[in-house]
Amino acid sequence: MLKLPIYLDHNATTPCDPAVVEAMMPYFTQNFGNAASRSHHFGWQAEEAVDYSREQVATLIGAEPKEIVFTSGATEAVNLALKGVFEIYAGKGNHIITCNIEHRAVLDTCRHLEKQGAEVSYVKVKDNGLIDPDELEAAFKPATILVAIMYANNEIGTIMPIKEISAIAKKKGVLVFTDATQAAGKIPVDVNKDGIDLMAFNAHKMYGPKGTGALYVRRKNPRVKLSPQIDGGGHERGMRSGTLNVPGIVGFGKACELSMNEMQRDSERMRRLRDKLEFALLSMEEAYLNGDKEHRLPHVSNISFKYVQSEALMIGFNKDIAVSSGSACMSASLEPSYVLKALNVSDDLARSSLRFSLGRYTTEEEIDYTIEKVTDTVNKLREMSPQPES
Repeated sequence: MLKLPIYLDHNATTPCDPAVVEAMMPYFTQNFGNAASRSHHFGWQAEEAVDYSREQVATLIGAEPKEIVFTSGATEAVNLALKGVFEIYAGKGNHIITCNIEHRAVLDTCRHLEKQGAEVSYVKVKDNGLIDPDELEAAFKPATILVAIMYANNEIGTIMPIKEISAIAKKKGVLVFTDATQAAGKIPVDVNKDGIDLMAFNAHKMYGPKGTGALYVRRKNPRVKLSPQIDGGGHERGMRSGTLNVPGIVGFGKACELSMNEMQRDSERMRRLRDKLEFALLSMEEAYLNGDKEHRLPHVSNISFKYVQSEALMIGFNKDIAVSSGSACMSASLEPSYVLKALNVSDDLARSSLRFSLGRYTTEEEIDYTIEKVTDTVNKLREMSPQPES
């Protein structure tokens, strides 16, 4: 039996997998030790759990356990990477290259660094949401110290050519950072094959708990150094001080293990359901797909419905279906999505866009209901608001 409301906003967050919750529970009540308490059994138990989770997280992305630095989430990991590199490599240069459709965590951090003396180049994307490697290469300068390009976009799902981007950067001896928050656990990510030096990701986008994330920091070829952004105790090999969130880290590790085991099956199933949803909705008049149709995450579809405001659409079915009109961090803004604007989507179409992001537990019955409900709501709103003469 269909259960309402239907959740199709998995790019904002995902529910904790029951196996993740089960793995975490003992570390709230029984095994509650501080992983930094090395003088008794409770601390040893916690440290052992963290070490095991570090291995699970590292395995998901093809890294070594010592290359994983636990943080409070991807935003902190982004800040640590960008600010940490800018400060410690100041003697080499002050130029950072990023892209104009990055998550606000990256863009706002870059704006902050500009006030500290950084020079930042914001490379534009093409109309399909992909970066042009030639334009990226043209942005390099003698003072370039870091390239920061996201692995996959949170609003349109496009997957960037990270391996090609890394090859360009390596040729110039420049470090590569990627925000893989939407990609890790959803598609295969391998930091060595992809040539990544620093990578941010978190647990709650892959059926783990909120408040837990990680920064991958390469230890060789090259060994990456960072200036810590939080001082006090020297935890995480001096890169991130603070008492570790042991239950969250245990949940993160379990979520990574599950994602690795279920990734292919989940991807194939979600792609089939996403394509079914997309085919039906795009068969409506004046409905348009935003972003690249091929190079994108298997569970994401961003569609504009001309003549209908996305806010009105969501009000029309928000008791039944949870979707988004863009990034969760920008949901309070009335401005059209800066990501869609960067794709040269008109203001009208940008304001009429919905992001559907499916998940591990999305059912075909839910997709059938969504197709019917969205189609009906779009048609009713268009009838209420006559379309302008062409």
